[in-house]
Amino acid sequence: MKQKKIGKKIVCWLFVILFLFTMISPMLYMAFASFMTEGDLNHIPPKLIPSVWTLKNYVAAFAQQPLLKYVFNSFVITIIAMVICITAGCMASYALTRTNIRFKKLFLVFVLAISLLPTITLINPIFKMYSKFGLLNTHIGLALIISVLDLPMTIWFLTAALKGIPVSFEESAKLDGANLFQLFIYVIIPLLKASIFSISILVFIGAWNRFLLSQVLNQYEQYRTVVVGLTLYQTTHTIPFGVVAAAGMITVLPLMILVLLFQKNILGGIMEGGVKE
Repeated sequence: MKQKKIGKKIVCWLFVILFLFTMISPMLYMAFASFMTEGDLNHIPPKLIPSVWTLKNYVAAFAQQPLLKYVFNSFVITIIAMVICITAGCMASYALTRTNIRFKKLFLVFVLAISLLPTITLINPIFKMYSKFGLLNTHIGLALIISVLDLPMTIWFLTAALKGIPVSFEESAKLDGANLFQLFIYVIIPLLKASIFSISILVFIGAWNRFLLSQVLNQYEQYRTVVVGLTLYQTTHTIPFGVVAAAGMITVLPLMILVLLFQKNILGGIMEGGVKE
């Protein structure tokens, strides 16, 4: 029996190590490639670690494209999308869990079905609608549609978290004379703080990485996002791998810092959202 348990543990750890290697190795190679010279990048067999470390790729990344402007655009669009999505998601989930609305389950299924639609199937009607309302090449326009697409995940996540909060907290506040707005702001929101924080990070990551919508809806340079800017380094005949790797590292650096700083909060909020009474 002990040998079987040890064998299962070894197999599980092998799968974990293989999974981590598969996930981390591309990122590690991109990080090393961003410091490589052309000679190291074109060397056969390929070099995994630079023989000479250089910052020329980072200098070229900022020189060839307005990368800081793209990063700024991504931050603005992502923050707006996150605020809209979390605000609407909190109100919708509260209504679904604390009011006697008919067909609540049907609505949740409908919301989930919408989230399963591929973005490419929606891009044509969205583009035509945006062109009529003058929302093309704007921060708010792109942020609005991103928040709509991330809203189903937010509603499902916060609805599960709200189901785990006892109604007795609200009943006590009602006895003290609190109205519906005060219940929502001063009772529900503080109790949902961990879940809101977690879903905010997930929405931020998802909005930051939206490529297709950014490429189609924001084509002007002054509104272009950083994920679209990454595709502009390649030329007709060559792809400067070192420069692209450097720009890629600059693109993922905010997300990496965010996850590393708040990983405990993210996991705590996800666990809280998954616990129901």
